Amino acid sequence: MNSLYLRIYLTVVAVLLLFAFGSGLLFQRQIESERVRSESVLSERMEAWGELLQRSLPGVDAPAAEQAAALADWSQRLRLPLALDDPQGQRVAVSESFARRQELAGQRSFELRMDDGRTLWVMRPGPRRAGGPRGLQGRGEPPLPLPFLPREWQRGVGLVVLLMLLFVAIAAGAYPVVRRLTRRLEALKIGVERFGGGDLGQRVEVSGRDEVAAVATSFNQAAAKVEALLRSHQSLLANASHELRSPLARMKMAVAMLDDAPAERREQLKREIHTNVAELDALVEEVLLASRLDAPQSLEQHERVDLLALAAEEAARVDAALQGVPLAVQGDEKLLRRALRNLLENARRYGGGEVTLQIEAGAGCALLRVCDRGPGVPEASRERIFEAFYRLPGHAEKAGGVGLGLSLVRQIAERHGGSVRCEAHAGGGSCFVLALPN
Repeated sequence: MNSLYLRIYLTVVAVLLLFAFGSGLLFQRQIESERVRSESVLSERMEAWGELLQRSLPGVDAPAAEQAAALADWSQRLRLPLALDDPQGQRVAVSESFARRQELAGQRSFELRMDDGRTLWVMRPGPRRAGGPRGLQGRGEPPLPLPFLPREWQRGVGLVVLLMLLFVAIAAGAYPVVRRLTRRLEALKIGVERFGGGDLGQRVEVSGRDEVAAVATSFNQAAAKVEALLRSHQSLLANASHELRSPLARMKMAVAMLDDAPAERREQLKREIHTNVAELDALVEEVLLASRLDAPQSLEQHERVDLLALAAEEAARVDAALQGVPLAVQGDEKLLRRALRNLLENARRYGGGEVTLQIEAGAGCALLRVCDRGPGVPEASRERIFEAFYRLPGHAEKAGGVGLGLSLVRQIAERHGGSVRCEAHAGGGSCFVLALPN
């Protein structure tokens, strides 16, 4: 039984069967209890009737006609079919109702022994006792629909039918509900299989507000994140492979020229080879860091970082002017140092030789402004420059860099819950503003 909907549905049906079975047992016990109680009450009544008739009927020596008249009178008074036998078992008197009904089935006659040896027969409505005399139904009672069943059982036929109808109704109503639930699970399963098979754009339909809808929503969110991560890695690898070709081509040409070049040219070629190796090393390092930052994980280090001290060290490396107040943030010092270094080196490379670093407090965050006096960034490109391997038009490769610096800055800022943006610098140039929550 591999289908979930069958297991759920059969569980519901089994519970209903147990309920019906338990209800039947309780009903049967109730019927038996009522039967015993009614038998006890009837026995007490019969004893009382017997004592009354024994005192009221003529004696055994009275004429048969007198006994028959008295019996008929008491039969009308008590509204009971009565019959009387003498001590030898011969029928002495019988009431009209007893004679008319004694051939009909469905009743039992009760035998009462009188002290003078006579036998009084009383016919009362009630279930037939196995092997006992057969009698008549009471006045106003409909015929028994199933004469082969005891009357107590037949009284429960309506309840049994009601339970069966309830069982069928619940079983029929539960099936579409269970099937709809499992059909949504099957659709979710198909969506997961397609996504696992390589269809990164696969999403599942979200319907309702229950747990299945929550699972479908979680799957769609996870699928979107995985798709974005894989697309980013694919783009990163494609761009990295393209960027690797230029230094490799230059190295290949330099190595080919190294043997035939004069001594002074050899030194120049060696320096070019070392420069290209350093460029390759920087490219590989930044690609690895970008790949690691793409992964949705928490910070490796979470400590209190003194931004002013960090900024002073990095500003001294590129001879940048530093202005600011002591501020501290929570984060990874290595990543924050890398982000600040990339901004400062980018400003030194393209900023016209004048670089300033300002640290100031913002609304719930610390702001690091790296400003330069370079040609500036066009407003239309101020977002695109944070894309991996994007370079402004006219920036030649000889300016240095591999096009990942600003992309890494944005990734590091977002990893810390912050942001980075590019603004125009008053008087010319650009300002890169790194905002970090404190």
